[in-house]
Amino acid sequence: MLRKISMVCLILICFLLETSVFNHFAMGGIVPKLTIILTSAYGFMRGEEEGMCVGFLCGLLCDVFYGDVMGFYALILTYIGYVNGKFSRIFYPEDIKLPIALIIVSDLSYGVLCYILLFLMRGRFDFLYYFTGVILPEALYTIVVTVFLYPIILKINEKLDRREKRSA
Repeated sequence: MLRKISMVCLILICFLLETSVFNHFAMGGIVPKLTIILTSAYGFMRGEEEGMCVGFLCGLLCDVFYGDVMGFYALILTYIGYVNGKFSRIFYPEDIKLPIALIIVSDLSYGVLCYILLFLMRGRFDFLYYFTGVILPEALYTIVVTVFLYPIILKINEKLDRREKRSA
């Protein structure tokens, strides 16, 4: 129960930070995607189910507050959580290379999927401009924030794991 409460609190905190605080630190209109960091982290730390759950809740918040189509971001983030959950078998808490690589790939794939489904379908074919102007800067900004946010998420997960093992 405590894990679910902490998961919901983390989702709300990351979403609020992404939509309010980091808007003041936006570089060229680019804001880091804390929801992707959280979804990816929960995916490879806890497995497919929790990654999908966190991804769905993060995506649903994005859909409700700034989405055009209900369920669009929820679907994309759910898939991101699921794919990252596949790497939970090779996850080691002390190694930061795998989380950084997975978060980079997740953010890049999120950007490409958003481009394909939101822009390409409407006849906007300038992928190189969108990639260099939006997708790549967002991924770089997200990775910089990941270096600081990921250890916090990892500590919370480890503390909850220790608490669950003690109570069992």
